[in-house]
Amino acid sequence: MSDQALRTAGEIGRVLVANRGEIARRIFTTCRARGIETVAVHSDADSGAAFVREADAAVALPGTTPAETYLRGDLIVAAALSAGADAVHPGYGFLSENADFARAVAAAGLTWIGPDPESIETMGSKVESKALMAEAGVPVLERLDPAAIGEEHLPILVKASAGGGGRGMRVVERLADLDETVAAAAREAASAFGDDTVFCERYLPTGHHIEVQVFGDRAGTVWAVGERECSIQRRHQKVVEEAPAPLVERVGKAMRADLYEAARSAAARIGYVGAGTVEFLAADDGSFYFLEMNTRLQVEHPVTEATCGLDLVGLQLDIAAGAALGAEPGPPRGHAIEVRLYAEDPAEDWQPQSGPVTAFALPSARTAFRLADAGEPYVRLDAGIEAGEAITTFYDPMIAKIIGVAPTRRVAARVLAAALRTMQWDGPVTNAAMLIRVLGDEAFLTGETATTYFAEHPEVLGAQGPDDRVRREAGWMAAAAALAQAAAVEAGQPTGLSDMPVPAPGSIAAGERAGGQRSGEDALALAIARDNPRPHIGGWRLFHTDWTRRSARVAGLEAQIGYRRLRGGWELEPGTLPVGEAVEVVAVAPSEVTLRAAGVECRFAVQPTASGALVSSPTEAQALAWLPRYSDPAAEAVPGSLLAPMPGTVIRLEARVGERVEAGQPLLSIEAMKMEHTIRSDVAGTLTELRVAQGDQVDVGALVAVIADDGAPAEGGADSAGGEPAATGAKGRES
Repeated sequence: MSDQALRTAGEIGRVLVANRGEIARRIFTTCRARGIETVAVHSDADSGAAFVREADAAVALPGTTPAETYLRGDLIVAAALSAGADAVHPGYGFLSENADFARAVAAAGLTWIGPDPESIETMGSKVESKALMAEAGVPVLERLDPAAIGEEHLPILVKASAGGGGRGMRVVERLADLDETVAAAAREAASAFGDDTVFCERYLPTGHHIEVQVFGDRAGTVWAVGERECSIQRRHQKVVEEAPAPLVERVGKAMRADLYEAARSAAARIGYVGAGTVEFLAADDGSFYFLEMNTRLQVEHPVTEATCGLDLVGLQLDIAAGAALGAEPGPPRGHAIEVRLYAEDPAEDWQPQSGPVTAFALPSARTAFRLADAGEPYVRLDAGIEAGEAITTFYDPMIAKIIGVAPTRRVAARVLAAALRTMQWDGPVTNAAMLIRVLGDEAFLTGETATTYFAEHPEVLGAQGPDDRVRREAGWMAAAAALAQAAAVEAGQPTGLSDMPVPAPGSIAAGERAGGQRSGEDALALAIARDNPRPHIGGWRLFHTDWTRRSARVAGLEAQIGYRRLRGGWELEPGTLPVGEAVEVVAVAPSEVTLRAAGVECRFAVQPTASGALVSSPTEAQALAWLPRYSDPAAEAVPGSLLAPMPGTVIRLEARVGERVEAGQPLLSIEAMKMEHTIRSDVAGTLTELRVAQGDQVDVGALVAVIADDGAPAEGGADSAGGEPAATGAKGRES
C-alpha cells in the first residue's frame, strides 16, 4: 500500500489468526513481511499442519470438530491473551462474521481486524441486510415465510442467515421436501457458523454471481476495489472466480459504475469499516439484485489483489490500526482467474475425499500467498496443506487456491491449466482434471457462463468418459511407470513377495511421512537385502520372451501394460496401450523413461510413491496406483449393501433394524467436511442390518446397512423418486 493511499496508522505487533489452513498462512505471509509476529490456534487434528509450523507461536484448542475448537470464541480470546497477541484476525468462515466474538475480542483489550460488531450484525444477517438495501432502493429478492410458501413459489432457496460458502444453503423443488430441507439447512448452518438461523427466498436457477470488493475507514471513506465474477459453482459454493467480471466487461462501463455505486452505498449506509464484499445476482442484460454482504475477506481475494495491485490483508491491518484511506485505486489491470482445488470427485456427485497426501507440488507457481512482480504471466499458489499431511473429514475439503494472472483472460486460463496439468499430487481424488476441462472449454473462454454452468456442461465433470488424448496419456504414463519399476528391480532394488520394489526408508514412497507404516512384507525384504552376505553382482540379466503384465489406475482409467527385456532392449506388448498405437521404448532408467510414437519422443519422470508412482511429462503430471493382481473376496459387498459414500461422522439414524423401508427413505445422515449427507434406501424392503451408531466415524466404502426385499436380497441400484445418485457402486443413495 502506497504512502499516498494510507495516512499514518498505529502499530500492531502480534496477531492471532482465529482460523486454519490457507487463509491462516495467507495472513501470516503479510504479517512476516511487515515484521509482525503471529500466533496460530489449532485443533488436535491440525497439530501438525503447515499453518501451525509457520506461526511464531501456537496454542492448542482441545478437540477436533469446529464446535469444539474454531467456533469456541472464549478459548480463542484466552489463547490470544496467553500468547501475548494484541490483535485478532478472524480470516473467513468460522467466527469471522460473529458479532459476539468481535465484541469479546474488543472487550479483552485486543484489536479486532474486521468491521464493527454492529456492522456484522446488520450486514452479516442476510435477512436484515436485504431489508436495509430495499429501503435504499437497491433491487432485492423477496424473503418468503416458509409457512406461506406454495407451489407457485417453487423453486425455493433456503439460506443460512450467518456465514456463507454454500453452507446451510439448499434448493427446494418439491413442496413436500420443504420442512426437511429447512431443518437440514439449519443443522448445517449451526455446525458451520454456530447460528442455525435460515430464511427462504425465490430461487433463480440461472444468472451471474457478481461481487464488489469494498473497504471503509473511520473517516467515512469507502472504496469500491474492483468486481469479481464467481458464477461457476457447485452446491452453491464457488469453484472458479475471476477479475474483472466477464459479464461486466461485456455489458460495459455503465454496469460497472452502477455496481460500484450500489456497493459503496451499502457500506456507507452503516459506516462500514474494513474489508467487505457486496454480492449481486445479475442477468445477461446487466440488471442485478442484491444478494448479501460478507463482512470479511473473501476466499477469492487474490484475483482482486492481482488486478488492482493491492495487498488486501495489509490493507485490513492498516485500517484496524487506525489508518485512513486516500484516493480510490484506479481501474483493474490485466486478468486473474482463481480455481479452488478440492479433495472431491466431481464425477461422483462431488463426493468429498479424505486421506494422507504423500506428494503435492506445483512446479510452475512463481509465488505463494502474495503478489508477484508485474510483467509476464504467472501462477500463484495459496495452499492449505503440504505433502506429508492428511485431509481430514472435520473441515472443508479445499486443498489450495491456484491463481493464473496475465494481461488477457485467455492467457490467464492457459497458464492456469498448464500449471494444473503439471501438478504433482499423490493423495485423495481431486477435482483437478475437471478444472482443466473447464479452463479449456470454449463456453468458459468466451465468458458465457452462468450459475447453471455445470448443469449445462456435464461433460466437464468427467462422467461422460475420457477422450482419446486422456486414454493415450494414461497408457503412456502407465508404461513409463512399469518400465521404470522394472529398471529399479534390475538395478538391485529389493523386492517383496509380490515382486514390487520396496521403497527406501524415509522416502515418500514408503508412506511414512503421512503416518503410514511399512508393511511386514517390505520390512522383511529390506532386512534380507541388508543382511545378505553375498555382494550385489551387477551386469547379469535374464532375457526371456514372456511378457510381464501390470495393471494400474491413472487419470481415472485402468491400464494394463505388457513389457519384456530382450538383448536389444525393452519392448512394450503390442495392443496393450489404450489407444492401440505402436510405441517404441527409447531409454529406461529407474527415474526416467523415454518413449517414441510416430517419430515423436516424450520423456517421463517417474517418482515412486506408497501406492504407485508420480509420473510427469513436460505437459502433464498424474498419480498412478498399481492394482492388485487378485481381488480380495472379503472385500466384496453382499447384495443389498449400503456403503458410506464418503468418510465422516454419523449424526443421525432414521430407521431401525427389522423396520420396512421404502425406496428413497432416509436411513441415516453423515456429516463430512461441514456438509450433511443423507443416505437413503434405493429399494423397498426390510432393514436387516445397521452397522453404525450415532457418533460413529466411518470410512468411505464402509458397510453401514443391509436391506433385503421381503426375504430376497435386493439387486441393482434403481433410482429413487428424486433421481439422486447412488451412494456408492454398491446399493444405497446419498443426498
